[in-house]
Amino acid sequence: MRVAREPIMARPLLKIHRYFRRKPVRFFSFILLYLTAGSLVFLHSGFSSDTSTTGASGSGRDPLISEGGGGTGGGSSTSDGLGLIGRVFKETRRAPRRFGPPWMKENGAQDAPEWAGRGFDHTSSWSHGAKGRTTKEMDDGRAKYIGCYVDDTQKRALRGVSFFDYKKMTVFRCQDNCAERGYLFAGLEFGAECYCGHKIQAPNVSESECSMECKGEKSNLCGGPNRLSIYRLELSQESARRYGSAIFKGCFKKPDNVTLALPVSGVIKNMSVDKCVDMCTEKEFTLAALGGEKCHCGFPTPLFTLHEHEDEELCLQRCAGEDFESCGNNDFFVVYQTQVQDNRCMDRRFLHTRSKHLVALASFPGAGNTWARHLIELATGYYTGSYYFDGSLYNKGFKGERDHWRSGRTICIKTHESGRKEIEAFDGSILMIRNPYKALMAEFNRKYGGHIGFASQAHWRGKEWPEFVKNYAPWWASHTLDWLKYGKKVQVVHFEDLKRELFTQLKSMVIFLGLEVAEDRLLCVEGQKDGNFKRSGLRKLEYDPYTPEMRATIDGLIKTVDTALRKRNLSGVPEEYKPR
Repeated sequence: MRVAREPIMARPLLKIHRYFRRKPVRFFSFILLYLTAGSLVFLHSGFSSDTSTTGASGSGRDPLISEGGGGTGGGSSTSDGLGLIGRVFKETRRAPRRFGPPWMKENGAQDAPEWAGRGFDHTSSWSHGAKGRTTKEMDDGRAKYIGCYVDDTQKRALRGVSFFDYKKMTVFRCQDNCAERGYLFAGLEFGAECYCGHKIQAPNVSESECSMECKGEKSNLCGGPNRLSIYRLELSQESARRYGSAIFKGCFKKPDNVTLALPVSGVIKNMSVDKCVDMCTEKEFTLAALGGEKCHCGFPTPLFTLHEHEDEELCLQRCAGEDFESCGNNDFFVVYQTQVQDNRCMDRRFLHTRSKHLVALASFPGAGNTWARHLIELATGYYTGSYYFDGSLYNKGFKGERDHWRSGRTICIKTHESGRKEIEAFDGSILMIRNPYKALMAEFNRKYGGHIGFASQAHWRGKEWPEFVKNYAPWWASHTLDWLKYGKKVQVVHFEDLKRELFTQLKSMVIFLGLEVAEDRLLCVEGQKDGNFKRSGLRKLEYDPYTPEMRATIDGLIKTVDTALRKRNLSGVPEEYKPR
């Protein structure tokens, strides 16, 4: 029987032998066996690593949430990395609300450590010995680091606006938001919170207490629990001064008829700016005027225009309830603009009857056309149109964007065109001109960052900027020259004059458009002149982007435009345009 079975059992072996003798099949089979063996070895090492990590931690927990190191001595780099990942996961799972559970607020709460009431995980703290503070301490021309300060949830060190971002907070983002709103100080707390204020109302503490990394940039520190890393902002002159959410307007002489000019008033015990602003805000007035112990509320009117500023020294009288601020006196008022919206100029509509008289609002790109449209719409109550269509502007409230520019339903039409045929299609035009140095930079920012955004440093320092100046600078001059040459009826408005003398300049623009002037409406516009179209006063380039060659070219173009304006018996370009 054994002899009979041997040939039968040998047949499969013989077939396998012949199979592997074929070279191509044999080659691919060896490759397959090699990959299979490698995978088994890799899986085996992974299971061994997991087992060692679990044993080192002393528990059966997932190594991703292990806080300890692996093994004895310094521990392995692998386990350290897993511990770090665990801390990151734990932080992302933490709820934004930092206040502890109810039992924390009972009698025993006072004995709890400081981090307990703030949701701070003390086990995830780390050493900053190797982390330099050079980034934070450096004065970069936009903001200067002041120090670490105490912050109390019941009485904030910075009492302006605030916002939180538990994923992407950075030092610059906080600074930029506070600067955009006109505050002098920006403070970062708990790695993710930003507070703005006009003054610091808390004591300074040791730098070691501001040791939490920013959620959006690990290279910088953003305060700590109940601690603020505070910066003083270097704002542009255009930025408004604020107190909390109110905008400081200045010191003004008491109006002749206070009751008529500021119809609501009241005596406030322990007067402070906060109390007067709160009172006028509650009663829905846009102005809060402090006169000693009395608080007056109202709107800007011809009886109290806020056009004639007085020396602030005349208003220096300390508030009874606040040592840091002035509350004015019986003869001179300290005035703030509240957050209440002045609705006297907010209504807008299309023209009742279609106009056959088309007026252009013409400008070189970056010369403030969108801002001028905002002012004209508020001052007249009518929508402006556009030679183009911009969906983003339509979404911001410019409803005339969707109308064809010849519809006749809008009060004027935005255009950047400069060809003779396009210019002669209009019956009149308001020609906006802006300093080319500022206009070119504004348009470059718009081109690469949107209407209120900014171009990146890579764009400024790359080939885009020189190429842009080369192509756009001559257009700045030719645009003005063409409108002066082919325009049928042209009113020239300089962007800089409109900013300095908004009431007067806007009044003349309304008259040019053939409408009656409503002074109350114009005064309302002054309080809301920026709209949503002003870039932050903080974010600015740290260097002059113009080369000597660029300046030589632009200065020559300025002289050409200045000469053309004077030939039309118009005032030349403002002084700030002229070559330095």
